[in-house]
Amino acid sequence: MVRRALLVGLAAAVLHAQAPPPAQSGKKWYQTVTLNGFLSGSYNWNFNQPADRTNAFRVFDFADNYWKLDVAEAVVQKAASKKGDWGFRVDLEAGQSIPEIEAAYGLFRDPDSGKAGHFDIQQAFVSYIAPIGKGLRFDAGKYVTHMGYEVVDGYDGWNDNATRSFLFGYAIPYTQTGVRVSYPFSGKLSAQLHFMNGWDEVTDNNRGKTAGFQVAYTPTPAVTLTVNGIYGPEQKEDEHDYRQVWELTALWKASSRFSLGLDTLYGHEASAVEGYEGREQGDWTGIAGYLHTAVTKKLSLNLRGEIFADRGGARTGVGQTLKEVTATPEWRIDKHVILRGDLRFDWSDGEVFRKANGYAHQQLTAMINLLLVQ
Repeated sequence: MVRRALLVGLAAAVLHAQAPPPAQSGKKWYQTVTLNGFLSGSYNWNFNQPADRTNAFRVFDFADNYWKLDVAEAVVQKAASKKGDWGFRVDLEAGQSIPEIEAAYGLFRDPDSGKAGHFDIQQAFVSYIAPIGKGLRFDAGKYVTHMGYEVVDGYDGWNDNATRSFLFGYAIPYTQTGVRVSYPFSGKLSAQLHFMNGWDEVTDNNRGKTAGFQVAYTPTPAVTLTVNGIYGPEQKEDEHDYRQVWELTALWKASSRFSLGLDTLYGHEASAVEGYEGREQGDWTGIAGYLHTAVTKKLSLNLRGEIFADRGGARTGVGQTLKEVTATPEWRIDKHVILRGDLRFDWSDGEVFRKANGYAHQQLTAMINLLLVQ
C-alpha cells in the first residue's frame, strides 16, 4: 500500500517511495539484478450507463462495462543502497489502461496526435550514490513523479483505493524525465531536487525546463509530512507561461490497523484557458482525505473523500468543482493475490457526467479489481 511504501522510503531517506531492496555484498553486480512482476485486471460498471461507455473524469478506470487487463508489469533492477553504489531500474508495462494514460510524449505517445498504445516504459533510469556526507544520490532518466499522495500501482506499492483520485489524475504529472538528486540529512529529514523536461514528456515541447523539489520529515515513526513543488513552462513552443503546483501530504499511522492520510495542493498556470479577452490564467485546488482500517489480517476497508476545484477548466476542460467519496474493501487472499472492490460516487456543480440519454450532475460506479504481485 502507498502508506507502507512512503514510510519505508522516507525512513531510509532514499529518494523514492518505491525503493529497491539493498544489494547483496560479496556478489558480482549482475548477480544482484532482480526481476519482479505485477498484474492488475478489473471490471467496472457505471450505473449511469453512459452512451459512450466511458466513465467521465476517471484516470485508469475509464472504461464502462467490460473486463480489461489494466497492466502487466516487469521490473528489472540493480539496487544502489550505499555510498559508492551504482544501479539501474527499468519498468516495462503492457495493458489496456495504465500504459495508455501515463505514456509520455515523445516515447510511446505521439507528440502531435496525442495518441498512445498498450505499451510503455514507465521508468528507465540509472543511479549512483556519491560518497559525499551521508551519501548524495543521483538518478538520471525517466521515473515516476515525486508529486502526489497516491502512486501508479506496481509490485512494490499500490494504493488503498482501487480507483484514483481527481488530484492524482488532473492536478499533477505521472512521470518525469531528467535528473533527480536526493540527500538524507538525518533519519527524520530528507530532500530531493528535480530538473526535468516537463510534465509527462521525454521529448520537451519547448526550450524551457521544469524544476521540482521534495522535503520529507518524519518526526516520529508514526507521522510523515511531505512538501512537494514543481515549476516550469509546459505549453507547446511557449517558454514564458509557467505552470506550478505546491503540495502538502501527511500520513499518520496510529496503529498497525489504523491510519489517516491527507493530500492538499494548489496549482496555477498563466495563459492556460481561453477567455473572453484571450488566454487567461488557470487555478486549481484540491484536498483529499484517506482512512485505512484493518478489520482482520487479511481484510481491510479503505475510505477516501475528495474535493477538486478546477476554476476555468485548465485541467479538466470544464470550469467546475468535482467531489467524490470512495469505499474500497480489500481481501488479501495470500501475499501474492489481492482482491479489491471499489464503490465510488462522483458529483459536480455542472452536468458533466454522461448518461444513456443526456448528462447528469453525478455518476456512481462499482469495480472489481484483482492484483497479482511477485
